[in-house]
Amino acid sequence: MSTGIDRRDFARLIGLGGVVFASGLGNPFRLSGASAATAAPAEDFFFVQLSDTHWGFQGPPNPEAKNTLKLAVQQVNALQAQPDFIVFTGDLTHTTDDVAERRKRMTEFRNIVGELKVKDLRFMPGEHDASLDNGAAFKEFFGPTRYSFDHKGVHFIVIDNVSDPGAAIGPEQLSWMADDLKKQDPAARIVVFTHRPLFDLYPQWDWATRDGKAAIDLLMPYQNVTVFYGHIHQEHHQMTGHIPHHAATSLIFPQPAPGSQEKRLPVAWDPAHPFKGLGWREVTADKSGSYALTEMPVQA
Repeated sequence: MSTGIDRRDFARLIGLGGVVFASGLGNPFRLSGASAATAAPAEDFFFVQLSDTHWGFQGPPNPEAKNTLKLAVQQVNALQAQPDFIVFTGDLTHTTDDVAERRKRMTEFRNIVGELKVKDLRFMPGEHDASLDNGAAFKEFFGPTRYSFDHKGVHFIVIDNVSDPGAAIGPEQLSWMADDLKKQDPAARIVVFTHRPLFDLYPQWDWATRDGKAAIDLLMPYQNVTVFYGHIHQEHHQMTGHIPHHAATSLIFPQPAPGSQEKRLPVAWDPAHPFKGLGWREVTADKSGSYALTEMPVQA
């Protein structure tokens, strides 16, 4: 591959499109060279974010519900440079009161994503996965609902703001988060994964976390923090102080812009463009402390 091709050009070459959005402190990240995953120093890496797959959902507005997750898996597997890891930011499965059906959906989801070439998969729940049983089934299938880890100079924190049906993080988890952050230097590179937005995006539509401000307050003393989340089924970017928050598109159906209509109803399915508004994201981390976001649409 020519050293003149950046990640956005590479996406076009393989027919996936993609839009790059720069985030983070420090110098703006500039994509150059072959691929950040193959040509950059060890401190540079990229990961893939998939969100809101809602496996088990059926009917309008997505008659292709049984195909979109599988198509995304195929597209990620087709990347010439594979990501360091893949994170699923919640609502892996669609909610159901039937305990046996919930376990069936989680089993099927796990089997589908097990086809990914990358085996470092990071899971977190959405309210569809966890709010009916406080995350019990999720923990059985996918592990803890909150945790932290380090990867190539970046500290990652996964926050559970869905197991509580009241959409709260809770004092015990906030205490855990505070203890985790105390181990980090103020200049540390920190990435937070969560399902619901931590800020009040549109509480009338449940697009908020009841005590999200407490989490943001804990993060504020740190100079280089970025938050990635799901839940709202659309790309969205917002700042709280110096902290950028990036919502991801879903793999089931798009939602309308916050407050753009009276009720929160999914965007109507367009049979001429069956995967319109659905996608996943590459996040390229640069050693300077910036992140390049490449939005990848689902394609058959």
